[in-house]
Amino acid sequence: MADASKDYVGSFPPGKKITVVFVIGGPGSGKGTQCAKIVNQFGFTHLSAGELLREEVKSDTEQGTMIKNLMQEGKLVPSDIIVRLLLKAMLESGNDKFLIDGFPRNEENRQAYENIVNIEPEFVLFIDCSLEEMERRILNRNQGRDDDNVTTVRRRFGVFQESTLPVIQHYEKLGKLRRVDGDRQPDIVFEDVKAVFAQLNIQTNQASHVSRAQTNPFKRWFLDLCCGCFDAQERRN
Repeated sequence: MADASKDYVGSFPPGKKITVVFVIGGPGSGKGTQCAKIVNQFGFTHLSAGELLREEVKSDTEQGTMIKNLMQEGKLVPSDIIVRLLLKAMLESGNDKFLIDGFPRNEENRQAYENIVNIEPEFVLFIDCSLEEMERRILNRNQGRDDDNVTTVRRRFGVFQESTLPVIQHYEKLGKLRRVDGDRQPDIVFEDVKAVFAQLNIQTNQASHVSRAQTNPFKRWFLDLCCGCFDAQERRN
């Protein structure tokens, strides 16, 4: 099933390095603000599953109509459709670095992504924000609406916790979770986010140097020689 789904929208060339980062956070956690800053500073393409679904609904296609009907009926859009839309957008972007916002929302999303795209995320950025702060932000930006907002926000937060917590725990077990405190001002939060992405750049550059050395016989010999000298020095010490 995974291969058929991939053929449906295409795939990246074999051996091409693709960098994927998931960004997860509750409603009002500031994901969108941080994603915009990451795009500006680090050159990622920002993709939102929700935005892609809304764009597909606007399109005059059979799939767009089906998605619209599901949404109107209050039903969930199947994860494989969401993932195919993400993969299609990734392929059409021309970039090789992707920031996927608000995804995966649940374990079904995660499993569909692994089956169809099968590109392991470098890490998952979790904007960890308290219910009180998220509630304050959403109510402030929706001033003038009735008190039902409080109930709605809390219900959305409850759904987020119930659906997304298993995803967070999964990546935490893999050592791929990067948690930042989202309760603070956006610029302060971004200082922590920058440190996370700077580390990714260091790791990418190191991997690139090793890869070039492995494909160049002289560089590989020089690398082996340096490692041998270092080992000999360690034994003498």
